[in-house]
Amino acid sequence: MSTISAKAPGITSLRVERPQRTLRELTLEKMRESILERYFAPGERLVERDLCERLGVSRTIVREVLRHLESEGLVANLPQRGPVVAETSLEEAKQIYDIRGSLEGLAAGICAERKGPEAADRLEIVLQRIRQAYAAGDSRLVLAETTEFYRTLFAEAECDVAWSIVSSLTVRINHLRSMTIKTARRDVEGPDQMSRIVAAIRHRDRDAAATAAATHVANASRIAQGLLSRHAT
Repeated sequence: MSTISAKAPGITSLRVERPQRTLRELTLEKMRESILERYFAPGERLVERDLCERLGVSRTIVREVLRHLESEGLVANLPQRGPVVAETSLEEAKQIYDIRGSLEGLAAGICAERKGPEAADRLEIVLQRIRQAYAAGDSRLVLAETTEFYRTLFAEAECDVAWSIVSSLTVRINHLRSMTIKTARRDVEGPDQMSRIVAAIRHRDRDAAATAAATHVANASRIAQGLLSRHAT
């Protein structure tokens, strides 16, 4: 028996092309952005029926999205209240910034020692995009590019395990960062502090790079805790 080896005319690949974004993914992005931008305030109830109407999606998708946001720490499911926008406590914020300070300081120091100018050039490109995002008043882009700055830092330092810890907190970090980036002069002071990290890396000064990274996080922590204290009163 002979086998048919010729391909059917007009078929070049059997690969099934996946749609770029599913409705669930788009809804998740919209809800996450709405919480980060404080369209939904901390502590506000998230009523499924209301969300279905606003978003134009099914209750099944809304429930899946709320469960995902709960896993990220942006939504809390409270007894007798249901889903609400999570509120970050002062203690939680302190722990998040302490973790950031330790791991980002470590990565910056290693990056300075191992890579120097090569890594500094890559970080400077991202830092320029952060400045441009601030100038354009695009807070969503500021968050995205700041995350990319630190992803690049950890990648250049080859601190994969440390980055996995930080990236697991990215959404909660951005929740806090969405507050701090809107404070007075943060659009200038934040990038200037990050430029000190880049400069120390460029000069292969491990101690200065680690100190600059830790100082930047400490300043952000002070601002965030001040804001959280005022919101709590």
